[in-house]
Amino acid sequence: MKKQLVISLVALVLVPVLLQAQKTSYDFDKGANFAAYKTYAHKDGTKVGQQLIDDRIVSAIDSALASKGFTKSDKPDVFVVYHVAFDKQKDISTFSSGYGGGWAGGTSTTQVRDILIGTLVIDLADAAKGQMVWRGMATKEGVDVQAKPDKRDKNITNAVTKIFKNYPPKQKG
Repeated sequence: MKKQLVISLVALVLVPVLLQAQKTSYDFDKGANFAAYKTYAHKDGTKVGQQLIDDRIVSAIDSALASKGFTKSDKPDVFVVYHVAFDKQKDISTFSSGYGGGWAGGTSTTQVRDILIGTLVIDLADAAKGQMVWRGMATKEGVDVQAKPDKRDKNITNAVTKIFKNYPPKQKG
């Protein structure tokens, strides 16, 4: 129980800034008829586990899909599933001063720090076929853990908007 609480608290602080999304990408099924997709419903994926953040993500997805002409439905054309993941990388920086870069009379300082990397993935699956037809992904390095609620809303909205920028995909016909 204590571990779950710690994970939820970390997610509450970290996810909003991660979702600022510096890098986005997408992929799609070239045989899918995206013009036929007009309705959607959510299905569970890999949630953050913190209700306020998960609600913000769902709301941002709903807004982005509405802007693309989608409406929610009990009998959807596509299911929408999102996943959130975190990873750490080491950042090693060495700063030198003086003559010889620290080897001949100067000083050298090395700093090692962890950089948190967050990823938000949004999948659209054809409800009739049960197959994924589109995936959008946003990745943010260097998550700022001090974000305030307004900033969280803005970051999540911006990330989801960037992800859906390339929907529907341009298909060569």
